[in-house]
Amino acid sequence: MFSRGSGPEIPDVREKLVQVSVSWGVFAFFGALSFLVGILVLIWPGHTLVALAVLFGLQLVVSGIFRLAAAIAVPDATGGARVLLAILGLLGLVIGLWALRHIDIALSVLALFLGIYWVIDGIIEIFAAVDHPGLPGRGWVAVSGAVGILAGVILLVWPAPSLLVLAIILGLFLLAFGLFQLAIAFGLRAASRP
Repeated sequence: MFSRGSGPEIPDVREKLVQVSVSWGVFAFFGALSFLVGILVLIWPGHTLVALAVLFGLQLVVSGIFRLAAAIAVPDATGGARVLLAILGLLGLVIGLWALRHIDIALSVLALFLGIYWVIDGIIEIFAAVDHPGLPGRGWVAVSGAVGILAGVILLVWPAPSLLVLAIILGLFLLAFGLFQLAIAFGLRAASRP
């Protein structure tokens, strides 16, 4: 391979992934996007159910990719945390691609998968907050996890709500999730300043 002393420096992929995974801009973008989608869902819940299924599929795919990158890049993560992040990333990818492939399937089935995903995502976020005492925005990460668990449990306990109620629940979750991601982003930004 290449030695560090000869020729041009080749950037270390892991270092780049670490920079991206702890970048406040990534959290801010993801939070703002989730918040915006939540507002759109609440404004037009009856007309956007198909679009909602597509947007959630895309959101899960992007979230899965982000979690897989974090599993590789988080510098202080234990082996168990890396495995959980990788499993969550793969689960997000599979459920997101499934949702994009089967848009015409009843949203109650999608609600079941989303409920499972949100519960697992919430548990992992709480685990990350407990496992990393120095994590910037640690409290917000734990609260975000608790909100995700609550939203997931609601969908699992009540798997066949009316489409309008489902759209409102999903819209409210996205608003809360977006706000928490923005809070985490600003916590990371404040922590990165000298």
